[in-house]
Amino acid sequence: MELPRLTIDRTRTPSVLRFAPGFNVAAPFIDRHVPEGRGAKVAIRCAAGDVTYAELAEHVNRCGNALLRLGLAPGQRMLMVVKDCPEFFYLFWGAIKAGIVPVPANAILRAADYRVLIEDSGCSALVFSPEFAGEVEPAIAAAGGPPIALPVEGAPRCLRALLADAAPALEPVAAEATAPCFWLYTSGSTGRPKGAVHRHRDMVVTSELFGRGVLGIHDGDVIFSAAKLFFAYGLGNAMTFPLWAGATTVLLDARPTARNTLETIERFRPTLYFGVPTLYAAQLEELDTARPDLASLRLCISAGEPLPAELFRRWNERTGLKILDGLGSTEALNTFLSNRPDDVRPGTTGRPVPGYQVRILAADGAEAGPGQPGRLQVRGDSTAVCYWNNPEKTAEAMQGDWLDTGDTYVRDEDGYYRHCGRSDDMLKVGGLWCSPIEIESRLVDHPDVLEAAVVGIPDASGNLKPEAWVVLKRDVAACDALADALMLHCKHHLAPYKFPRRVHFVAELPRTATGKIQRYLLRAGAGPT
Repeated sequence: MELPRLTIDRTRTPSVLRFAPGFNVAAPFIDRHVPEGRGAKVAIRCAAGDVTYAELAEHVNRCGNALLRLGLAPGQRMLMVVKDCPEFFYLFWGAIKAGIVPVPANAILRAADYRVLIEDSGCSALVFSPEFAGEVEPAIAAAGGPPIALPVEGAPRCLRALLADAAPALEPVAAEATAPCFWLYTSGSTGRPKGAVHRHRDMVVTSELFGRGVLGIHDGDVIFSAAKLFFAYGLGNAMTFPLWAGATTVLLDARPTARNTLETIERFRPTLYFGVPTLYAAQLEELDTARPDLASLRLCISAGEPLPAELFRRWNERTGLKILDGLGSTEALNTFLSNRPDDVRPGTTGRPVPGYQVRILAADGAEAGPGQPGRLQVRGDSTAVCYWNNPEKTAEAMQGDWLDTGDTYVRDEDGYYRHCGRSDDMLKVGGLWCSPIEIESRLVDHPDVLEAAVVGIPDASGNLKPEAWVVLKRDVAACDALADALMLHCKHHLAPYKFPRRVHFVAELPRTATGKIQRYLLRAGAGPT
């Protein structure tokens, strides 16, 4: 059977993508590499060993057949609580090739969270790494299902055993470019996660427009993403971008730390590294004493939270490398605003990725002009079609072709976009709007500060005032004098009303798996002053 084809016109910017009837996205990402002569090339590198493109294609086929033999049918959902390992690839692409809908889930949740996802998704199967059994198995018991619960390894009936007995050939189920393909749950930075339903074409769009078009990823690249596969940023960085280019990906199956990520870079010699601001900050502290070889890197990329200009400067000064800050979302699948390798403006999110349109809407619904803040919306072919089982949130966020990001942004005269915070995090102090990001960036400028988060807390009269939660650098002691100094630091460099009325010193900030600060948890844990 001839594989459904995809036609790409790269003579135009952005590339023009044309999808043939019957298109199944597993064909261009998995099935084409062996016929194109890439079978012996390493697709995946990890501590457990290498996986070639030929081995990847075979195991994807075996996995699709194993899932069908278990009784899963096209259209049914398969929840995945799986660490970054080759089996994640086999499950994800094997399911898609067989017409089953994979739903990767955050691998660091608790049993109550997994129960919510099981019940919300109505999944027919849940596949999990044994490391997560302590949270997953109680969730399955509490939810009364799903009917199929399968560990990746370590049991008589596990995924690895099923793969060994499954057939190595599988024809892709005919689909359509706009048909539902996989889901991703939002990270929960503002509360309960929502299941974003993505189509077959979406991964092609992000990989072609951002991965190839902006980052210039090619088949000679080796890519390492500290951001994990189970959410949108990591799924693109560590899986779809390298597979699209015929490149090699490096997987770290442990929770990323400053030390193990720097060690991974030194050991596997990636050319591109994807991180988040909080990890870059921690790595800088580690580099005070460690001296890993980072010479293989040509690009560093950041997303998840805005990258402070000071953090960009420190990283560039220490490593000689620039960090390209960008904005994406679970709903948009990956990055649609970004700095470029040859066009970096620190403290901004750059400019729109070719192929996407963005706009900023003022409070009256009119399009905002330069210097005027408003809600950021994006339009492009990778945006989710809906939130599963949530028509109210779908109607709020997905307004025709436009996706409302929930972020407040401002565009300058040169066309660069600057993040002002989540729209529901913006503060009105003394009748004037105030961005928490602006205060946070100023706090991070202080030589004793590693990270900061600012939220509005009602004072005794009920008026919102900025308060700051601050993580100090190693060996810096918290004290009242330092809190006063930080407030004074903000007063000297910002408008008079833009300073934190209180400073709370903490060991770490509450974050989602994507690195986003969960400001609602800070608000919930604070009372009136």
